[in-house]
Amino acid sequence: MRQARVLTDPKFKRLLAVVAQRKHAARDRIALMLSHLAGLRVGEIAGLIMRDVFETNGEVREQLRVRGSIAKGGHERVVFMSERLRKEITRYHNALPDIALRDAGAPLLMTQKRTAFSPNTLCQLMGQLYRATGLDGTSSYSGRRWFITQLAHSGVSPKVIMVLAGHRNLTTTQRYIDVRDDMMRAAVELL
Repeated sequence: MRQARVLTDPKFKRLLAVVAQRKHAARDRIALMLSHLAGLRVGEIAGLIMRDVFETNGEVREQLRVRGSIAKGGHERVVFMSERLRKEITRYHNALPDIALRDAGAPLLMTQKRTAFSPNTLCQLMGQLYRATGLDGTSSYSGRRWFITQLAHSGVSPKVIMVLAGHRNLTTTQRYIDVRDDMMRAAVELL
């Protein structure tokens, strides 16, 4: 099975530019950001509720707990959110109607019909976003692969990446890491 393509920074910016023109731009953007900047699985993103991301005072949490009920394999885990992701969530929060912010148990992302996304529906939406940009070989896993690849190429310990990704086995994490010609060229230039 072919793995989802990992976007380069210019292609990711192009994706965000296309998303900005869409009717539900804020929602679609935060779905992509949770995938790229937190490495969340589509099912985890679809299952997030307001209290997972926001404190009772409305502030964005520094970390979110992926509940076992939405995590793959039922294994709860903590996801640390970067300052960049926290700013993106604040941006999304500011775009929401006040009524959506009152219910801590409400879904973080809602469909046009004002219901929670199923993992499958969110997967289809993300596929549409990538296709609208003309990015071949991409899927809802592209963001998660980008997250893991960026950490690996930034020198983060494989064990830390494994825990952040919610994997139980290091070989699983290693399969997500993308290697391109420019990376190999830079590596041999270190000698």
